[in-house]
Amino acid sequence: MKIRDLLFNKMTLLVVSVIVIALGYWYWQTHYREAAQQHYKTQAVEMGDVTRTVSANGTLNPVVLVNVGTQVSGTVKKLHVDFNDHVRAGQVLLELDPALYAAQVNQSEASLHNAQAGLELARANEARSRTLFDQQFISRQDLDTAIQALKSAAAQVELAQAQLAKDRTNFNYSVIRSPVSGVVVDRAVDVGQTVAASFQTPTLFRIAQDLSKMQIDSSFAEADVGSIRVGQPVRFNVDAFPNRAFNAVVKQIRLNATTQQNVVTYDVVVAVANPEQILMPGMTAYVNVIVAQRKNVILVPNAALRFNPQQTQEKAPIAKGKGEKEEAAAGTVYVLKADQLQPVRIKAGISDNRFTEVLSGDLKVGDPVVTAEVAPGDASQPPSTLRMRMF
Repeated sequence: MKIRDLLFNKMTLLVVSVIVIALGYWYWQTHYREAAQQHYKTQAVEMGDVTRTVSANGTLNPVVLVNVGTQVSGTVKKLHVDFNDHVRAGQVLLELDPALYAAQVNQSEASLHNAQAGLELARANEARSRTLFDQQFISRQDLDTAIQALKSAAAQVELAQAQLAKDRTNFNYSVIRSPVSGVVVDRAVDVGQTVAASFQTPTLFRIAQDLSKMQIDSSFAEADVGSIRVGQPVRFNVDAFPNRAFNAVVKQIRLNATTQQNVVTYDVVVAVANPEQILMPGMTAYVNVIVAQRKNVILVPNAALRFNPQQTQEKAPIAKGKGEKEEAAAGTVYVLKADQLQPVRIKAGISDNRFTEVLSGDLKVGDPVVTAEVAPGDASQPPSTLRMRMF
C-alpha cells in the first residue's frame, strides 16, 4: 500500500512538473521570444505602373509677347487702350503731341516749293542758253554752267522731297499703332508723360499675341537635362489651382547654358495649351517631365532597397544563399520567411521616388519585403499582460 502511494505521489509530481515545464516553455515562446514579424515592418511586392520624372520650376509666358515702343519723342496726348484690352493689328494705341512734327512737315513743304521754283528757273535759263549758244552769242562754257545749274536745282528738289517724306513719317510715328492682334498685358505710360526715343526705344505697351497658347520657360540642372527629349509629355501645377494638374509637352531644349554659383542649368521650353485662358503670364509652374513609364510591372518600395539589416541580425538571422554576402547592397532586398531574412538580388529599373521597377530577381507578387525595423517600445506593439504566478 505504501509502495503504491509512493508511486502515485511520484507520478503525480512528475505530471505536475511536466505541466509546469510545458507552461513555462509556452509562456517563453509566447511572451519572451517575440516573433520576428514584430521587429520588422514589411510590405508586399505588388504589380503596378511606375513613372520616372525630372522636376524643375518655371514661369508661364505668352508664346509671342511684343514690346511696343516709339521711334519719336514727345508728350503723351491720348491713350486709347488700357490693361487687358483686346486690340487688332493696326489699331491706335496712343497719340503723342504732333505739334512739333506738324511744324517740321510745313517747313519741309515750303523748302520743296522753293526748290521747285529754283528748278523752273534753271530750266528756263538752260533753254535760253542753248538758243544763244546755237546763235553763237555765248560760249560753250556758259552753256555748261546753265546745264549744271539745272541739274543742281533738280537735285535740290529731290533733297527737299526726301526731307518732306522723313518729316511726314515722323509725324505719322506720333500715332502708335498695334503691330499684332492680341491682349494688352502691360501699359507703361500715362497721359502727359514725356517719352524720349534715343538709342534704346522705350517700351510703352506689351501685347500678348495669343493667350490660348502659352509656354513655360523652366531651368533644369545639367544632371537631368540629358534625359529630356523634345516631345516628351509634361505635367505641371500652379499655385492658383493647387488641386489641378495640367498637361503639356516639351517644345525646345535651348543650348545656351546658365551658370549661377557653379550650378549649370538649361532652359527647357514647354508648350502649353490654354483654351480656357485661366493660366496667366508670370505664374510659377512646378514642372514634371515624364522621361520614362512602365505599366504592369513588379514593384518594390524604395524603403526596401534602403533597408540595412546589419544592426538587427540578433532578432532574426540572415539566411545566406549561395554566393550571397551578409551586407545589404544596392539592388538587394530582404524577404522575411520562416523568421529569417532572405536576401534577394534584383536588377532595378526606373523609380518614381516611392517604388522601383524590378527587371529581374527571385521576387514574386505578394512576397513580404522588409522596409524598416520596428523601434523598441513602438506603440503599435501591445504590451504583455500575462503574469507568472510563483508556486
